[in-house]
Amino acid sequence: MGRVVVVGSLNVDLVTRVERHPKPGETVLGSGLERLAGGKGANQAVAASAAGAAVVMVGCVGSDEAGSAYTARLLARGIDVAAIRVEPECPTGHALITVDEVGENSIVVVAGANAAVAVDDLAVLDLVGPGDVVLPQLEILFLVVAAAARSASTRGTRVGLNLAPDAGARSDGGGLADSLVVTRQEARV
Repeated sequence: MGRVVVVGSLNVDLVTRVERHPKPGETVLGSGLERLAGGKGANQAVAASAAGAAVVMVGCVGSDEAGSAYTARLLARGIDVAAIRVEPECPTGHALITVDEVGENSIVVVAGANAAVAVDDLAVLDLVGPGDVVLPQLEILFLVVAAAARSASTRGTRVGLNLAPDAGARSDGGGLADSLVVTRQEARV
């Protein structure tokens, strides 16, 4: 059975509930604050592992408590974390999330160490083949996403690209993938 290699983000999500999302310049009160493991990349890795796949995660975390905890969490779920690099100059990525009464969310991502993921971090892709799947998404630099997709494609590996969070600005990314994952807003673009 092939492997799933996720190339992407690892974020600490800070989530609060709001009656409604604030208008520009407005303050609203949040209810509660949850600190959750997130990031589109790590979420895909966890989902693939839960579905029974052998998973390798490629990404960066900060040399902080959040990064150490995140790597330990993925390892405990059976995910290969050898390709997660610790970036001492950056904090682990975060996402600030508000969820309104009907379940719609607004998300601000603070890249942190995710912005440090580099083409040099893709060495594990030298070992992929036709039975594997590579899953990048756009919470890391597009240059790295494109390099990962090209590397995988040259080896006959399928590429599933999550076009979030920047589909409007990087709609050319669809040409790099065998399949796309998009939100309603991105599908409209």
